[in-house]
Amino acid sequence: MITDDYEEFSETQIKKLKRYVTNTSSHVFVLKNLPEVIKGALFSRYSRSSLGLRSLLLKEFVDNEQDIAFQSIVGGEGDEESTNQQTEAIQKAQSFYDRILDGYGDDSIGELGGAHIAIENISMIVAKQIEDLRIGGSPLEKSTRYIYFDQKVQGDYLFYKEPVLMTSAHRHLYVDTCRMLFETYSRLIPPVMQMVEERVPKDPASSKTAYAAACRAKVLDMLRGLLPAGTLTNMGLYGNGRFFEHLLHKLQSHTLAEAQEIGRRALEELSCVIPSFVRRARPEHKTHVAFSHFYEGMQEELVLIAKKRRKNLIMHSEEEPSVKLLSWDEKAVEKVAAALIYPYTQESLEELQKTVSALSEEEIAEILDAGCIMREGRRHRSPRALEHASFTFELLSDFGSYRDLHRHRMLTQERQLLTCSHGFFVPNELKKTAFETEYVHALKEAKKAYDQIAQELPEEAQYVVPMAFRIRWYFVVNLRSLQWLTELRSSAAGHPSYRHTAQEMAKAVIAQFPAFERFFKFVDYDGHELGRLGQEQKKVNKQSHPATL
Repeated sequence: MITDDYEEFSETQIKKLKRYVTNTSSHVFVLKNLPEVIKGALFSRYSRSSLGLRSLLLKEFVDNEQDIAFQSIVGGEGDEESTNQQTEAIQKAQSFYDRILDGYGDDSIGELGGAHIAIENISMIVAKQIEDLRIGGSPLEKSTRYIYFDQKVQGDYLFYKEPVLMTSAHRHLYVDTCRMLFETYSRLIPPVMQMVEERVPKDPASSKTAYAAACRAKVLDMLRGLLPAGTLTNMGLYGNGRFFEHLLHKLQSHTLAEAQEIGRRALEELSCVIPSFVRRARPEHKTHVAFSHFYEGMQEELVLIAKKRRKNLIMHSEEEPSVKLLSWDEKAVEKVAAALIYPYTQESLEELQKTVSALSEEEIAEILDAGCIMREGRRHRSPRALEHASFTFELLSDFGSYRDLHRHRMLTQERQLLTCSHGFFVPNELKKTAFETEYVHALKEAKKAYDQIAQELPEEAQYVVPMAFRIRWYFVVNLRSLQWLTELRSSAAGHPSYRHTAQEMAKAVIAQFPAFERFFKFVDYDGHELGRLGQEQKKVNKQSHPATL
């Protein structure tokens, strides 16, 4: 056992350290009050030093004023003058950090420092481009079910004025169509709210606050399909340096002007906080130049090849399956069973797979049951053995549903351009009501505008496509990730559209592998009128009766 006295510090050193570590004696402690770039440099140096982290912090950082002006970097009282001094000190010491980062590690060193960045007034289209990067970043985006998108700023609705569109012959068509969609969305909110309240009256046992929140979520879920993909949203994003470098490469090399602008601005702001981690993403840096050459060249070649083989798109009916299971491993059950018992034996995985393949269905079932019988809820994560079963799905669903399912990062996914070619989704609650005609009319008008713009500007035309229109994408997902996705997204609180997708994915796997049904026992197949009511009531109860320690 490691004792807590393996390092000794003087009183002066302890006083210095207390500002930067949570504990000066325990062998477990957390860094604090340090810029991200120093944390990254410190940890990268740490991997090549025999010193403890606190000793290293003192020797090469805190007391190394000559090389890095440490006190100027971490000091200051937060006023404008001290902030400017801090920024200048970081820039002055940049070569020192770069030497450490370049000399004591590889690209993984970029994961040792991170930053929080806010990206406001970004379109839903480019928000997806940012969220495409799955590893190393954690995005949160403004919700369409809790926030009304009917506000106007300076007399207009909040949608992106795409510069190429705004200087083209389609300017007025684009702007007028977006405004029409927002006006329809805004106009329908009050009467649809009244309809929901009449259909599902408040239960006296439910709180007024919870009921109102559930009704609002229901109405906004029903009407979000009218919002164009150019709708402006806000994002909060945390990522490590490696994540941000790759993100900046992609954004600055993107074909959409908005993505390029966000990339430039993000680089400028991140350079104030984690400059060493994003310096290779600068346009003039050889790394970015090489990446841009590769990325843009690859896209150009693939676009040309795709055009040669492109067939005429056809409108798909609403009856077409939204979920297709395209491929799987026939030996998935045996592989999962073998992997479940692997940690508890000394046999090779190959030997175990052969052994399991010779077992009876009952014997395999006993192994599979052991891997899930103790699960009491979806938050009980299954063993990694389930990752030995992999599936490829092709999905066709409304863009709103895609936005939610796209957030699952532990899988491989890719989408096609957003178009109006695959039909659109009409919420069941609006069908055969007085509001369906107006809802459908707005979508059809948007399609006319899209069809006209897309002939010349197919990528920019995405901005006018309402969220109700369907998009194609695929998932390559293992059983463990699929279990989490389907049990989470089928829950009562979820949007009806993606609840259906999650349910169908679970059904498709169970139909192919009945033995895997046991792993989907918390998938919710029921329908729910006010799906958010339970969650909202729990929230009210917690606020009324906070837990005591």
